Amino acid sequence: MRDFWEKLALKILILNGNNKRESLCGAICKAYRDGAIEGGNDVTLVNVAELKFDPILHEGYLAVQEMEPDLKDFQQKLLWADHFVVVYPTWWGGLPALLKGLFDRSFYSGFAYKYHDKGPMWDKLLNGRSAHVITTMDAPFLWYFLFYRSAGTNLIKNAILKFCGFSPVKTSYVTRVRFKTERQLSAEINKIKVRAKNINR
Repeated sequence: MRDFWEKLALKILILNGNNKRESLCGAICKAYRDGAIEGGNDVTLVNVAELKFDPILHEGYLAVQEMEPDLKDFQQKLLWADHFVVVYPTWWGGLPALLKGLFDRSFYSGFAYKYHDKGPMWDKLLNGRSAHVITTMDAPFLWYFLFYRSAGTNLIKNAILKFCGFSPVKTSYVTRVRFKTERQLSAEINKIKVRAKNINR
C-alpha cells in the first residue's frame, strides 16, 4: 500500500505572491506545504518577495531581456513541478505588480509557449501540469464575481496558466478577510491544509 501512495506522490511548487512574506498568504502557503508533505508529496515553496529580479519588461517582448539567476531558478522549479500553487492577495481587483512582473519576465515565448510561424495558434510548452490558484480579499466573493468579473483569477487561470498548458486549474477564495476573526481565518487555513494533504487521494 505504501508503494501505491508513493507512486501517486506529486512534486509541488508553491508560490507566495504576496510582497510580504509574513502575511495571511504566507500562512496559507505554509499550511499548504505542511499538508502536502503530510500527504507524502515533495514540496518547494518560493516567496516572490525574496526573488531578486527586475519586474519590468523595458522593451516589451520586442527585445530579449537578460534573465536574472533567480528567474532561471524559478523556471527550473516550474519544469520540475507536477503541480503549481499560486497564492496571492487581491489588490484593486487583480494581482500585485511584483507577481505580475514575475509572470511577465519568466513566462516568455520559447519557455512557456511558442506561437506557430503561420496561423494564430501556439504550442503550450508547460502542459502536463496542474495548478491551483488561491487568493485572499476583503470583498465578498459575490461582489468580486459580479462587479469585477473575477478579474485577477481569470487572468492567472485562463490568460496565463491555461494558455501555457496547465490543466486542470482550480481556484479557491478566502474572502471578507478584514471582517473575519482569527479563529475564522485559522479555520480557512486548516481547510486548505486538509485539501493539500489529500491532493493525490
